[in-house]
Amino acid sequence: MTNVQANFVSSSIRLLTDVAQIGIDAQMVVAMRLAGMVGLWPTSYDESFRMVSEKQIAVEESMHAVMRTVWRGETPDRVMIEALKPIGRRTSANARRLSRAGRH
Repeated sequence: MTNVQANFVSSSIRLLTDVAQIGIDAQMVVAMRLAGMVGLWPTSYDESFRMVSEKQIAVEESMHAVMRTVWRGETPDRVMIEALKPIGRRTSANARRLSRAGRH
């Protein structure tokens, strides 16, 4: 296997694991937010506003990451990895925050 092929395989695995982790975290966040809306899970009063407003910020950050990565001449898989980072940070942070709220 050449170095280029090895890098592609490595990037592909990284991309797949990033997408899987975002999917898992997103499902947890959706479940906890829905449970919070019906009073089964403790959430803050501004959670409904937060779940809308944070998406605008994450998409904006993602678009900037895409532009920076494309301008550097990176490969498409690298562009996707960078595009997913802001979204992954948000979903992971939300899952941690909401799960901590449920432990009290």
